[in-house]
Amino acid sequence: MVKPLQVQHIEEAAGLIDPVFRDSPYVEDAALARRVGRDLALKLETLNPIRSFKGRGADYFMHDLAAGQQVVCASAGNFGQAVAYAGRARGIPVTVFCARAANPVKVARMRELGAEVVLDGDDFDAAKDAARVYADGAQDRLFVEDGHEPRISEGAGTIAVELAPLADTLLVPLGNGALIGGVACWTKARAPRTRIVGVCAAGAPSMAESWRRNAPFSTPEARTIADGVAVRVPVPAAVERMRGLVDDVVLVDDDQLREALRAVRDTVGLILEPSGALGVAAALHHRFPSGTLATVVTGSNFSPELLAELR
Repeated sequence: MVKPLQVQHIEEAAGLIDPVFRDSPYVEDAALARRVGRDLALKLETLNPIRSFKGRGADYFMHDLAAGQQVVCASAGNFGQAVAYAGRARGIPVTVFCARAANPVKVARMRELGAEVVLDGDDFDAAKDAARVYADGAQDRLFVEDGHEPRISEGAGTIAVELAPLADTLLVPLGNGALIGGVACWTKARAPRTRIVGVCAAGAPSMAESWRRNAPFSTPEARTIADGVAVRVPVPAAVERMRGLVDDVVLVDDDQLREALRAVRDTVGLILEPSGALGVAAALHHRFPSGTLATVVTGSNFSPELLAELR
């Protein structure tokens, strides 16, 4: 049975998580609005020590863990950084499994934050399988799955608390579902008229298909420049928690992501990783109901190759 998310936990987390991850800027930019063709507010989850929203959930999850407890997880890079950051603050050893082709910048950052990083598997989901096997090999190793553990999603949901009053439509990046689950849980309880729209990479549509089918749906591969949301095998609990809370899911392709990355760079002055620009890409290329529009901009751990490509 899937453990439901709790609105009261999200509100508790809003006052409990490390202040470095709280109260991120919420901005509107006239030049970006002209590019999009309508006003678009940005919740900037890039100006923190790991440059993504993942620190919120990891910090809330690890708040009650005892020092010395070993934590094992899999990550494309940002979640691993978050767990490593929270673990270092609490004296908790962290081991992160990543795909062999993982972004080397993210791998280096995880190691700088004190995590042991193991490169194993052809993609993120294969690395996750390896992490489970490793965690099962010793009693004191706790495997933590992003998207499954309720407190991680509840910590991520604190973004919605800070957004209140919310926009009429909120575009939420959709990878493994931890972010959209927490945001949608709080929003539909406290501001039910706000539309929640997930944004997936077209080359990694498993969560979009899972939402449409109302059941987990795996794809043979995930091919996208947005490595942070390159999910091939959905987390069943995350799919279940989207039910009845997410109003729509849209797809954006890699060329649309590149356009969004350039738009944010040229207007707001931020350089993002591709997964950080999902909502902006959706605003550029999809039509949404009239009213206020906002998105969560999260992920600024870009590779040198991407930086060179965007010049």
